[in-house]
Amino acid sequence: MMTKQSTVFPEIEKTIKNLDPATISEERKAILQPLVDIIQSKVLGGQEIRINFICTHNSRRSHLSQVWAQTLASYFNINKVTCYSGGTEATAFFPMVAETLKKQGFEILKLSDTNNSVYAIKYAENELPVIGFSKKLDDDFNPKSAFIAIMTCDSASEACPFVPGAEKRIPIMFEDPKAFDNTPQQAQKYIERSEQIATEMYYIFSQIKA
Repeated sequence: MMTKQSTVFPEIEKTIKNLDPATISEERKAILQPLVDIIQSKVLGGQEIRINFICTHNSRRSHLSQVWAQTLASYFNINKVTCYSGGTEATAFFPMVAETLKKQGFEILKLSDTNNSVYAIKYAENELPVIGFSKKLDDDFNPKSAFIAIMTCDSASEACPFVPGAEKRIPIMFEDPKAFDNTPQQAQKYIERSEQIATEMYYIFSQIKA
């Protein structure tokens, strides 16, 4: 296991230290293992690691996955990792995702206020922020080849049995917190989903050996 490096903001580190990878079932670990394996292979080969998290609307789960994967790659000092997100269609980055990440210690700056607002999501003082906005998976903001496609929802996985340019396509599904929008449970359910994603990304990157 690689040594943790405290490069992230203190509030994010506090969130990370409260994660419990022991809660991940063996069945779920088996689903995560192909991503562990390909990241490990690329680390040993000194290769760039590009991961594109894909959901239908690129509004919730794919963004949470992108942000936490980028953050935990930095936390475990795994270099040459760049995380992206995209959808089978573009809609908007859902504001509750930004609010959730802010509660967990991220610095959020809204760069534009439109129907598809753009956010800068910063996790460490000396790292570039993750730029969050809804986009199709083949948007010019995303890589066109030599990337790992992670399918984060059933409908995107069904719609994209083949992802052009992807060297590996791995389904890692998460339940959609959208089901709780406009309910009293909304904020808590978004935190729960973000924590689940963070826990699983922690597990993935903690397995990587130099």
